Amino acid sequence: MKILVTGGAGFIGSNVVDAYLEAGHDVVIMDNLFSGKWGNINPKAKFYLMDIRSAEVSKVFEREQFDIVNHHAAQMSVPASVEDPLFDADVNVKGFVNLLEAARENDVKKVIFISSGGAIYGEAEEFPTSEKSPALPLSPYAITKSVSEQYLAFYKHQYDLNYTILRYANVYGPRQIPHGEAGVVAVFMDRLLAGKSCTVYHYDDEPRGMTRDYCFVGDIVQANLLAIEKGSGQACNIGTCKETHTADLFNAVFDSMKAARPDISDELKKYNTGPARLGDLTKSCLLCGKAEQELGFQPQFSLKDGLEKTVTWRLTK
Repeated sequence: MKILVTGGAGFIGSNVVDAYLEAGHDVVIMDNLFSGKWGNINPKAKFYLMDIRSAEVSKVFEREQFDIVNHHAAQMSVPASVEDPLFDADVNVKGFVNLLEAARENDVKKVIFISSGGAIYGEAEEFPTSEKSPALPLSPYAITKSVSEQYLAFYKHQYDLNYTILRYANVYGPRQIPHGEAGVVAVFMDRLLAGKSCTVYHYDDEPRGMTRDYCFVGDIVQANLLAIEKGSGQACNIGTCKETHTADLFNAVFDSMKAARPDISDELKKYNTGPARLGDLTKSCLLCGKAEQELGFQPQFSLKDGLEKTVTWRLTK
């Protein structure tokens, strides 16, 4: 199939591009390189240096005639969305609708939309959280993901544009940049390598920090491969169903880094603490039974294994 991956020069998108190419698909990347990197671009894919909000998007769709659009491009930082909600909405909503218009005008068969299970449910009453929980977004970033899902439902109803929604947990792995909440593993690794102390943000009643469901990018890639043929009209959580406090994550990162780089000072294991930031949830963990049922998805990587692979990449890049 011919697949457009928006954000295909970014952390997750580039890993998905590699897997699609390896599976034999014809892949095109669209990325403005705002956060993506030239070095992440697979040379076997065709590349358009383009913003998803551009009027030129429709011309690319007309020229390339895609079968599937895999939409990873986004303003991805929760704190940044709080600081500048207008920019967040412009990219994540206006940009996405621009893609949807081009898709329906050029007979795209399916959209694989990347949503956020780590943010869209807000402070959910059900924990771990399934797709049955209502969207209760508590940040502009999460709001844009919820609104985009509703746009997909409209385009399916009005134009019969098929879709699968993947609601990611907090993703980490090779090529992640230390930017935004979802980049906490990269932030910890970069600071440790620079000999700088790390900070664990927390609420007053839990000094170990918030909890998150940390999913290795290799498992995320598996979900994107499965979504090509499965999950029609469905929204599926993609995670591990295991919650980890930020302090415990830091300790795991430190131990993995220290094993690979014994010269890292033991003093750096003493982390700082700080108050939770605007938009931070107290906890997030996803139930992924629906993804197993609809997609055949099962996570394969433990946190320890995923961190070891990420450290190996970080120390050789």
